[in-house]
Amino acid sequence: MRIINPTFGLAAAGGAKVALKPVNWATDAIALVSNSKPNARELLSGIRDKLGAFRGIDNIEFLSKNSASQPAPKDLLQEVAAKYRGALLAIAD
Repeated sequence: MRIINPTFGLAAAGGAKVALKPVNWATDAIALVSNSKPNARELLSGIRDKLGAFRGIDNIEFLSKNSASQPAPKDLLQEVAAKYRGALLAIAD
């Protein structure tokens, strides 16, 4: 099977410029987002445990999509953007 991305190499549509600052993975709030496939939550839980070895985990939270076959709902994306400085996404089986 050959997969082709028709948007590769094209500039993104114009919009407001956003100044981004680097994520401090040692202290910033992190969203662990599951795509709702089997074992995704387990994978993220293991990542959270590993992060806990060198940082506090009280501001690391689990989130998930409703279905692996659907894109993330707009409200979930807005929540991640508003509350967290970083996000890790799990795609598992």
